[in-house]
Amino acid sequence: MSVLLKNVRPYGEGDPVDVLIEGQTIAEIGPDLAAPGGDAVGLEVIDGGGRVLLPGFVDLHTHLREPGREDTETVESGSAAAALGGYTAVFAMANTNPVADSAVVTDHVYRRGQEVGLVDVHPVGAVTIGLKGEKLAEMGMMAAGVGRVRIFSDDGVCVADPLLMRRALEYAASLGVVIAQHAEEPRLTIGAVAHEGPTAARLGLAGWPRAAEEAIVARDALLARDAGARVHICHASTAGTVELLKWARGQGISITAEVTPHHLLLDDSRLETFDAVNRVNPPLREASDAAALREALIDGVIDCVATDHAPHAEQDKCCEFAAARPGMLGLETALAVVAQVLVEPGGLSWRDVARVMSERPAQIAGLDDQGRPVAVGEPANLVLVDPDHAWTVRSDELASLSANTPYAEMSFDAKPVLTLLRGRVTARDGVAADPGENR
Repeated sequence: MSVLLKNVRPYGEGDPVDVLIEGQTIAEIGPDLAAPGGDAVGLEVIDGGGRVLLPGFVDLHTHLREPGREDTETVESGSAAAALGGYTAVFAMANTNPVADSAVVTDHVYRRGQEVGLVDVHPVGAVTIGLKGEKLAEMGMMAAGVGRVRIFSDDGVCVADPLLMRRALEYAASLGVVIAQHAEEPRLTIGAVAHEGPTAARLGLAGWPRAAEEAIVARDALLARDAGARVHICHASTAGTVELLKWARGQGISITAEVTPHHLLLDDSRLETFDAVNRVNPPLREASDAAALREALIDGVIDCVATDHAPHAEQDKCCEFAAARPGMLGLETALAVVAQVLVEPGGLSWRDVARVMSERPAQIAGLDDQGRPVAVGEPANLVLVDPDHAWTVRSDELASLSANTPYAEMSFDAKPVLTLLRGRVTARDGVAADPGENR
């Protein structure tokens, strides 16, 4: 099967061209391409309408909830949401039930992703057994398993014990894998539900200080330096974290970081309604933090965008703010948010979007077939973006089994309209392909 994309603009640059895909690979790029050998049999022709063609997005931080909470999300429903959001690869976090702290679980998650076939699902292995922060999980077995785990994280909880984190980094260095840290000093966040600042104080919400994040970022940078390891900071949320990343890079420390779309766009003024959809971990910070995060992403201090897609059941969100589970949906809205806060104001070009949503995440994870250039001979993992597609987010129209999006009824002007995984259409015009189709 071949696909001919007509009238598309790679990276949004120059005049529209055609892109011919044969099998799983980009075979030719140029104007007015025709079917190979003049034979259109077995060729699907898709008119791109002059839209922007980018490498498929890679999400380093997704919660798919399978196994254990299939009422909120499954590998199948999460993969559909990812494909509709323009993603061709996602990394599924380990805080499932049972926890992904063994090759049995990580291999299962990987195989389920392969069965569904809408995106490449890469399991994230737990750093500690049961996420309890007491004993290291068998990282080597997970790295050597069918799922070939590349990233390890206890996300949802911090690896707070500095000696345990040091050992994890040393172990990771020997395996050539990455430790992704949920940076939160737990002794500073007991009972905390909102950013520590004037808004939380006025609303009577227990405050979560910036220092809780920044203390762990600083500590782990030093531990990674001494271990010769790579550490990745999950969902950076403060201006202080940005400054610490600059310092660590200046010291030659191998540290990378991600930022979520919600921390780029939203701030703690959203808490005025006490709507628990806005409860997230780390919390929404002040507008000055969001501005610093946007600048850090533009400058490359923060490497990439990661969704922290976190589906929750209605009963876990429709309750008192302090009792709600933290987390938001993010896969189907990530590109729209990035376009609104960074592309439309001119901070990022579409080529920059490819860098922060495709290329850098793939590099951090060590993927050799994702985040590749839109070029002849490269894998056909692609997303076609319409930058002028006005749409309004409707929570009941999202592919996720959950509805906890903070963007409900918000309008955006950019949307993925076509996603291809190794030359196969996985989402088109708001509809995901059938799971397992053409596998």
